[in-house]
Amino acid sequence: MVFKKMKNIDEAFRYIKMFTIVSITGSFVVCCFAIYKSYSVVNEAQQKVYVLANGKALEAYGADRKDNIPAEAKDHIKTFHQLFFTLSPDEKAINSNIAKSLYLADGSAKMAYDNLKESNYYNNIISGNVNQTVQIDSVYININQYPYLFRCYGTQQITRPTTVVTRNLVTTGYLRNVNRSENNSHGFLIEKWETIENKDLSIKRR
Repeated sequence: MVFKKMKNIDEAFRYIKMFTIVSITGSFVVCCFAIYKSYSVVNEAQQKVYVLANGKALEAYGADRKDNIPAEAKDHIKTFHQLFFTLSPDEKAINSNIAKSLYLADGSAKMAYDNLKESNYYNNIISGNVNQTVQIDSVYININQYPYLFRCYGTQQITRPTTVVTRNLVTTGYLRNVNRSENNSHGFLIEKWETIENKDLSIKRR
């Protein structure tokens, strides 16, 4: 009888031991899963970006910069050219656009601006009541080398009181990374920028 009771106690102890091991193992697995899910949720939340536009918070998603280089670089180049070449017969408007464009490029753009200014290009725009716009047709970027070589193809339209002149525009240069700022949201700087082709395609009378 005594041996039977001891056997029952021994079996009960083994059951309790097994139950304890299973409970601890289960708790460990649940704990690891909870930590993993928490990390996933936090990581996903960190990828979300909220942009304020017109008083509304819009949700966007963050991504590695290398994934966005082609898109951001093309937009940077497009923005620079639109600011630099969009001119109206208004000195303040011209100065404002040029000032914004020069934040996006190095001294090569400033040199091009100074040359145009010395040749009275901007004064002729104002005195001649001329409007100039540019349409960027395509941008080629070689992201396999750094700084990134680019070539920009566009079309200029120069509207004078009596004629509308259409010109092609081909420029080239390099892009290097810089810190993002309020004046340079893409974090690129155009270097060694030059116009390699800019000739009349058509002239129409108004």
